Amino acid sequence: MSNKGSNSIIRTTGYVRRVSREVTIGSVALGGNCPIRLQSMTTTNTNDIEATSLQAIRIANAGAHYVRIAAQGVREAESMVLIKAYLKEKGYSIPLIADIHFNPNAALAAAKHVEKVRINPGNYADSNSSDEQASITDHQYKKELDRVEQRFLPLLEVCKINGVAIRIGVNHGSLSNRIMSRYGDTPEGMAQSAMEFLRICQKHGFHSIVVSMKASSTRIMVQATRLLIKKMDEEEMDYPIHLGVTEAGEGEDGRIKSAVGIGTLLVDGIGDTIRVSLTEEPENEIPVAKQLVDLIDSGTLENSNEELPPIFNPFSYSRRQSEDIMGIGGESRFAVVANLSQHGVVDMETMESIGWQYNVNSKEWHRTDSGADYILTGNSSFDNIPSAQNLPLIGSNSLCKYSISNDFKSITFKTGFIHTSPADILNLFANSGKILETAVVIIRIDTLDNVYSARRAIFRMSLLGYSNPIILSLHSQLLNKEEFQLQTATLLGSFFIDGIADGIMLSGSHMSAQQSVSTSFAILQAAGARVTKTEFISCPGCGRTLFNLTDTLKAIKARTSHLKGLKIGVMGCIVNGPGEMADAHYGYVGAGPGKITLYRGREVVKRNIPESEALDELISLIKANGDWVDPTL
Repeated sequence: MSNKGSNSIIRTTGYVRRVSREVTIGSVALGGNCPIRLQSMTTTNTNDIEATSLQAIRIANAGAHYVRIAAQGVREAESMVLIKAYLKEKGYSIPLIADIHFNPNAALAAAKHVEKVRINPGNYADSNSSDEQASITDHQYKKELDRVEQRFLPLLEVCKINGVAIRIGVNHGSLSNRIMSRYGDTPEGMAQSAMEFLRICQKHGFHSIVVSMKASSTRIMVQATRLLIKKMDEEEMDYPIHLGVTEAGEGEDGRIKSAVGIGTLLVDGIGDTIRVSLTEEPENEIPVAKQLVDLIDSGTLENSNEELPPIFNPFSYSRRQSEDIMGIGGESRFAVVANLSQHGVVDMETMESIGWQYNVNSKEWHRTDSGADYILTGNSSFDNIPSAQNLPLIGSNSLCKYSISNDFKSITFKTGFIHTSPADILNLFANSGKILETAVVIIRIDTLDNVYSARRAIFRMSLLGYSNPIILSLHSQLLNKEEFQLQTATLLGSFFIDGIADGIMLSGSHMSAQQSVSTSFAILQAAGARVTKTEFISCPGCGRTLFNLTDTLKAIKARTSHLKGLKIGVMGCIVNGPGEMADAHYGYVGAGPGKITLYRGREVVKRNIPESEALDELISLIKANGDWVDPTL
């Protein structure tokens, strides 16, 4: 059975994986005591047998346990037979998953040939909409569920006969009109959408099920998954969970966004298989997924017996109440601190790399949009920096360090910063908290175990009545920039998803100050905490995509990445595109071979534009709406 109650969803005692039932998918089981499984999805035309098979081989060679393939129709479902034969001839037996939207007949055909069928409850037996619908009565709702059951039963029977598993894969952007009418496009609606189909499966004795809650918003994805687990616990269901942030994008932004969303749930022991959705070649997703799993495997089973109740609602966002001290905490923006304490002599180039510029005429410093809010100096020298005293420095006079060996009663303290470990902070506040009411607390988190001890420290502080602002500090020893980004996003993301910290300070033995600061901003944006640049919501593509999504996204980024705060959706097709980018300001969506439809919010503005003209048309639309600014040189 699963862990019970909301308290077990937010762990404070150490890493313990949620208990789920084992589900066999071909020759590779997941859930139960199995390792966390990795998967990706082909982007080729499914009916191009050779291209799809070769891509599946590359995915398998990268270390995936499963390969998912789009089956938009019966013809594509039947192509799975030829793909499996091609793979077998080349010595590959990796289980195949058919990805179904809208077409139950395709699902029935695929279930005769593959090891798992993914269906979307939002469009398997229904149309779907991104708009809330008029309310329906309980009688109408029940009648709709009866219709859905009859539509779903044939697939259950075929899957039973053939030993095929089913993933009930809910997408935030494609909920049924029935769900939208009652819950809207909310985490609650997503969880309810899955539960409708799970109850049908249980009623008919079908249990080879995996469930997922996917959204382009990390916060919605996390909250929906937690709600689903709570509802499954209440009805004694223990089905394994598939994790993924859909439409995460490409490059470092896509990796950081995926790590924040997936990592938040992995930290709490949730997740039996993961897919990192990048707008890149699908085999690129597997090393990223493996790194996320390896970070979680580094944790110990238990490091404390003290399970504390969360100081927030795990299922909806609200920022932890804290005092505003020196512009940190309270209603202030989430702070980014540049750690220059190991830099020795700091020069002008370093200051510019962390977003600060000096005006020679006014003899004043100016923070740019990408500038750190505070600068930790430590032992660094700023003697050669003009007007350094006007910078927001955290120097030795304002930074205090304590250990548990201190005589707490003799501490004297004025407004400033405390930088220490989670365990020391607990002891410090337990013994002399009143003296430290004006302190900004910087908590070091260097390992997965520190995540749990930091949670305990913050929860305990709140339970004791202290509302000091919290900055999370992480110093990494990793050599590789991508590994550094995945480590920091995975370990710190949950604190900003849940709003329980007020700032972030990153550094690395092999990272520049600029890399640390830019990663800090990217984590905050990925968690929905602070927007400092253009956000691109883009899908990874699949067999339904009819244009080069990777190159298109890069071209759009090159022309629009200076539009701070704007959200632009770039979607391969209309299956989930309009819904997942519902909160985007503009959308670029594949409508057919070489044709693009443009959106302003949820409104279709221009249909079937030739692909060669679509980017210029998108920019014209942004300009016409008054959201364009020229890039600065």
